[in-house]
Amino acid sequence: MEEANQSVVHEFIFQGLCNSKELQIFLFLSFSILYLMTMVGNLFVMLLIITDPHLHSPMYFLLANLSFVDFCLSSVTTPKLTTDLLKDKKTISFGGCMSQILCVHFFAGNEMVLLVTMAYDRYVAICKPLHYSSIMDRQKCIWLVLISWIIGFVHAMSQLFMILELPFCGPRVVDSFFCDIPLVLKLACMDTNTLGMLINADSGILATTCFIVLLISYTYILVTVRLRSKGGTSKALSTCTSHITVVVLFFGPCIFIYLWPVSITWVDKFLAVFYTVITPLLNPAIYTLRNNHIKKAVKKLVNQHVKSME
Repeated sequence: MEEANQSVVHEFIFQGLCNSKELQIFLFLSFSILYLMTMVGNLFVMLLIITDPHLHSPMYFLLANLSFVDFCLSSVTTPKLTTDLLKDKKTISFGGCMSQILCVHFFAGNEMVLLVTMAYDRYVAICKPLHYSSIMDRQKCIWLVLISWIIGFVHAMSQLFMILELPFCGPRVVDSFFCDIPLVLKLACMDTNTLGMLINADSGILATTCFIVLLISYTYILVTVRLRSKGGTSKALSTCTSHITVVVLFFGPCIFIYLWPVSITWVDKFLAVFYTVITPLLNPAIYTLRNNHIKKAVKKLVNQHVKSME
């Protein structure tokens, strides 16, 4: 009995995104460029916010943290996805697989709570502007960010503990490009239906709760501003559109993957690529292009660079 409970699988094999060599080379070049843009974009946002005194406010402090989380989330899966496209046999060690599961859920859970924190910041700024500086002081901002990291860690550890002790003794082919829990569960040498429901409920409850809170928050913000001032709706939309766009892009794929009852392989792969590769790239672009303060900071930085070159 003890021997049956021991995991004898030392590595897993990824099927990857496709089998065509030509398409794999095209995807390798595409994902390499996307990853480089993600790294540069998020690092640029972080450095810009750190170095520009005009951006030392709660909203930009939270945005810098979001960029850091996106930087980390993309780095968990994209480098391996990219290098595996050049390999015939795409393998990952058992420990590496468990580490991927831990890190993906850690950073994804962190980002969900951080987006809720950013919604709270916008709520205070728009609905209680006179009390904004006293409510969103530096200490509170730090605590809110720490709470997002703690919740992400607790969520990730709960996911890992449920799967870590499962017996893996037979099939080891994961039909994806990274270790996603629903796919790894299918390889366990036991009935995992109940455990699968628990794991999906864990992720689903966190994602759905955060998503509903965000929808309620932004709806309340828009309704409140509309009732208080004429023409306020357009101003509120201008302020919150970037936040709402990021929320939909991030939560949509996550909720679909974990709560949709029917699993369609190519759809799951596309959505997994979207929230691990595309979304971390879009976040800095969306916030930068739609934010006047960041645009001004970028122009100022460019002008200073041009003057130093003269």
